[in-house]
Amino acid sequence: MTEGNHRLGRVRAFMDDRKLDALLLAGGPNVRWLTGFTGSSGAALVGREWASFITDFRYVEQASDEIGQGFQTVISEGALRRSIAAVVGSNSVQRLGFDSEDLSVDSRDQLEDVLPAEVELVPQKGVSAALRAVKDAAEVEAIQTAATLGDRVLTAVLETGLLGRTEVEIAADLERRARALGAEAMSFPSIVAAGAHGALPHAQPKHEALSSGQLVVIDWGVVVGGYCSDCTRTVALGAVSDHAKEVYEIVLSAQQAGVAALRPGPTGREIDAVSRDLIDDAGFGEHFGHGLGHGVGLEIHEAPTLGKTGDVALEEGMVVTVEPGIYLAGELGIRIEDLLVVTADGANAMTHLPLGLIEVS
Repeated sequence: MTEGNHRLGRVRAFMDDRKLDALLLAGGPNVRWLTGFTGSSGAALVGREWASFITDFRYVEQASDEIGQGFQTVISEGALRRSIAAVVGSNSVQRLGFDSEDLSVDSRDQLEDVLPAEVELVPQKGVSAALRAVKDAAEVEAIQTAATLGDRVLTAVLETGLLGRTEVEIAADLERRARALGAEAMSFPSIVAAGAHGALPHAQPKHEALSSGQLVVIDWGVVVGGYCSDCTRTVALGAVSDHAKEVYEIVLSAQQAGVAALRPGPTGREIDAVSRDLIDDAGFGEHFGHGLGHGVGLEIHEAPTLGKTGDVALEEGMVVTVEPGIYLAGELGIRIEDLLVVTADGANAMTHLPLGLIEVS
């Protein structure tokens, strides 16, 4: 497939930069990104002029259906590491790179035991970030499909009303509707947190009924075609206090400022500072304790990081969230999050739900 060939080129450019003869990818998301394989047992081994996909008997037909062009499929009769070693040996590899986040220390030692003596295993950090942070057109399309479905899910849930339902019931309804609309799964366990419970950024839904006058934080995402979406809206259950409305407007202003700052060039730290400074100036800096956003793709949290530690410059094609929040313990929480793709001169939103404070029944 065209995308697979393009991605092989990206892997080989990474190898050239790291002076590697071959690169082993053994983690699920990396293997899926490169080969298209969705099974649970497989490894991709890429050389300068060759590429192999290694799996076992259980996945013969699946590999035939899913593996992209440019790969020779090897069916292992025993442990995958022995077939990996055989492919490495037959291609005169000397420096074999591997993603240090893919392979445990034990798995690395077992692989080293069966590799030819002349092969040096070279751990590589940041493989996922280097290969997958910038999305190609097919990936952007897949994420947009997931984001659009995610918008439909929340719209349907809100139309049924929230008053009197528990957080757990609403979270379950999000998943039920997502699957009915075609999602493979949720990107992560949905967060539904009302009133003071919303002050916990990663609150777990409770068996407590929602009541009028509360703000409700709803953070959800769906998986379609392997790719995730991510979005958060904070809605008002009936009329809420003027104070709650004022805090909401601060968060919204910070979110829109962060979105407006997205473009190729600035680092994640610099984008984070745009939103964070606005919240600081409003007197709520100590109540915004997490990063502004993160990359999204085959995994819900990917590179780049938009936060105080985000030292990577944004590039066209990166897909990121912008999600500032203010969390007042014992009172309320407010977070507003959109998913966006960085373009040549800015960013395009992929989630399209209303941004103003929505009042629901």
